[in-house]
Order: sequence, then structure tokens, then C-alpha cells
Amino acid sequence: MSFWRAIASSVRGKTIAVVIATTLVALLVNSGALLYYEARALEDDHVADMRTQADVLARASAPALTFKDRKAAAQDLLVLKAHPDIEAAALYGADGELFASYAREDLAADIPARAGPAGYRTEGGTMWLSHPVIEQGERLGTVYLRSRTGLAERVIGYLGIVAAVMALALGVAWLVSAWLQRALTAPILNVAEAARRVLERRDFSVRAEKRTNDEIGMLAETLNRMLADLEREMHERRDAEDALKAADRRKDEFLATLAHELRNPLAPIRNALYLMQAAKDNAAVVAEGRAIIERQLKQMVRLVDDLLDVSRITTGKLALRKENADLRAIAASAMEAIEPLAAARGQRLRAAL
Repeated sequence: MSFWRAIASSVRGKTIAVVIATTLVALLVNSGALLYYEARALEDDHVADMRTQADVLARASAPALTFKDRKAAAQDLLVLKAHPDIEAAALYGADGELFASYAREDLAADIPARAGPAGYRTEGGTMWLSHPVIEQGERLGTVYLRSRTGLAERVIGYLGIVAAVMALALGVAWLVSAWLQRALTAPILNVAEAARRVLERRDFSVRAEKRTNDEIGMLAETLNRMLADLEREMHERRDAEDALKAADRRKDEFLATLAHELRNPLAPIRNALYLMQAAKDNAAVVAEGRAIIERQLKQMVRLVDDLLDVSRITTGKLALRKENADLRAIAASAMEAIEPLAAARGQRLRAAL
């Protein structure tokens, strides 16, 4: 089971299996066809040979059958000893009765007592043939031959040759499969190894080596293009993520600064309201408090406008507007913002402008 599992799970094993199986099937089919043809040819040759022997025997035995000379007929049959495949022979008269016979190895008992119909039959490597003896259109009798076809021995010998040829062919097929491994499976395994490294390491910089210019080479080139596209997309995705993180960080910094800036004007506004309530009859104090509230409200309106335009922060389009400013006014605004806090802590704040 492990052997077949190894073949099924490997392109190299499948290539070897395909080459060996194809060679084996082709050899078996070809050998079977040749064996069938050889057996038929051997049988036809043997039948032709036996018919020739029977015809020669019939011509030679015609006088003996005509003159009822059993001794001459027996002498004619003894000539068949020179033929190694003939096991038994017999001559029958015109009435079908046995006239003379010849047999090897105690096969005389197997000789039929009467002549059979003309023709032949084979069974188990043995052939029986009956041939008429005809002289000047008159049937004088019948020649009977029993012979060994030798088909089994020849088939066994032929199978030995086939086995040797098959062993040689399978050896050649193994060498061819080894060559195919270098020419076919090696490029495929190279592509598979690159895909495995990409899958395991998530490293899209891996490239498959293009070793051929056929479909496998095209597969390697396509895989490399896909990996290049994926690598570029990964870099673009990382850049986009970094940009989003930077935009989010800038937004957080802006919101934190804005929250601080929004809180700063509240203290002077609250302080101005307190002074206006405490000295409502003092026009100068009320006017100064109104001016403080107006300045701080303008600052808050500007900050709120920036807050409403926060979309520019997320897209990285926030622009700084540079303009000339009065440092005294800026310092005075800062003083207004922190004076209430200093007074609450019992501190005195003085500025030299």
C-alpha cells in the first residue's frame, strides 16, 4: 500500500508508472497478437505438411491397395519413421476396413478400426488427418495419420523469447522514465517547490526557475508574474496601512491639541463674566470684560471651524496658513487665558512686553 501511495502522491512516481504501464500493456497486446498469429501459422504449416505426407503416401500405396498387397502397404508406411512428428499411420481399403498400419510407442490400439471422413482435427497438441487415395478418379482407400503438432513446445519457447524481450523493453522504459524525470518532472517539481515555499513562508519574493519553453515553462512564468503582482499588492497594502496609521495619528494629535485649545478660552471668558457681574456699574471694567469675551469667542469660533473641517486631517490635506502676527496680541491672549488659573492658585503673573 505504501508503494502505491508513494506513486499516487508523486509526479515522478506517476510518470514512471505511466511509462512502465504503457510499455507493459503494449508488449502484452503485441505479444498476444504475435502468439496467436504464430500458433495459427504453426498449425497451418503442420496441416499442410501432413497433407503433403498423406498425399505422397497415397500415391505410393495406390498399387498395394489395388492388388491387395498388405506387405507392400506396410513397407510404404514404414517410410514414415523418418518423420519425427508422425506417431501412427494406417491404410484403409475402399470398403473402409483397416488394411495396414504403423504406430510408435504402443499406439497401435489407438488406430481406428475403420476409416473416418476426410479432413483433420487437432486436440491437445495432437492432430488426426484422413486423406482419400484416388487413382484415375476411383477411390481406392484412405490414408490415416496421427501426429504431434509441437505447438505447446513452440509456444513455450516463444513465451521465453517474449519474456526476455519484455524484460529488455521494461529496462529501456525505466531508462526513458528516468530521462522524462529530468526533462518533464524536474521543471514541474521546481514550480511545486516554489509554490510550497510561498504557502509555508508567505514570502512572495520567491520565484520559480523557468527551465523550459513549453507549457511547464509558461506555468513557471505565469506563477512568477502572479507572485510579482502579489508582492506589489502587499507593498501597496503596507504603504496604505502606514498612511492610514499616520493619518490617524495626526488626527489624534490634532484633536488633542484642539481640545486643549478649546478649553483655554473658557477660563478668561468665565473670569470676564465674573468681573462684569462684580463691577457692573464700572463701565471701563464692563468694556474690558466684553472685549475679552469677544476675543476669546473669535478664537473658539476659529477652532470650531477647524474641527468641522476634520476630514482634511484624515486625508493628510491639512494646510498651515502663514501670516504676519502681532506678538503682543498673542502674548496678551495667552495672559488672558492663564491669569484665572494663576489667580486661583494664589499666583501673580506679570509680563514685560
